[in-house]
Amino acid sequence: MKLKINKKTPNFKLPSTSGKTFELSKVKKNLVLYIYPKDDTPGCTLESKDFNKLNNIFMKNNTLVVGISKDTIESHIKFKNKYKLKFNLLSDEKLSVIKKYGAWGKKSFLGKKYMGIIRSTFLINSDGKLQKFWSNVRVKDHAKEVYKELKKMV
Repeated sequence: MKLKINKKTPNFKLPSTSGKTFELSKVKKNLVLYIYPKDDTPGCTLESKDFNKLNNIFMKNNTLVVGISKDTIESHIKFKNKYKLKFNLLSDEKLSVIKKYGAWGKKSFLGKKYMGIIRSTFLINSDGKLQKFWSNVRVKDHAKEVYKELKKMV
């Protein structure tokens, strides 16, 4: 499925570190949805910490930050507590949302080809419409780049 700019993003429900089920259609704010490969790995930790640093600024701009990976809720809770993340992480162990959002595909590492999570970020407005997305994200300064795009929206 290919997501399109200015079109509604597919609704989903996933377990959250808040202890409740997160449902996209119930979010009435702008949303930064970042999909990352694995809790507590160098790139994912840096990306999460960068979004965490900017979380208050995102919140002031009526924007929720949420991370998704295929890790379990238990893993997410440990990761969230370890780095004092102020936002929730969602668990997509069945890869349903990750695949629906086009963040699952062929990757290669050290010459080996395999299927895996493609680091991606989606900026969704308060009406549930996709404003911008990034695929194969480079972690450095990515959170700032997302914030710059958000500023164009608000």
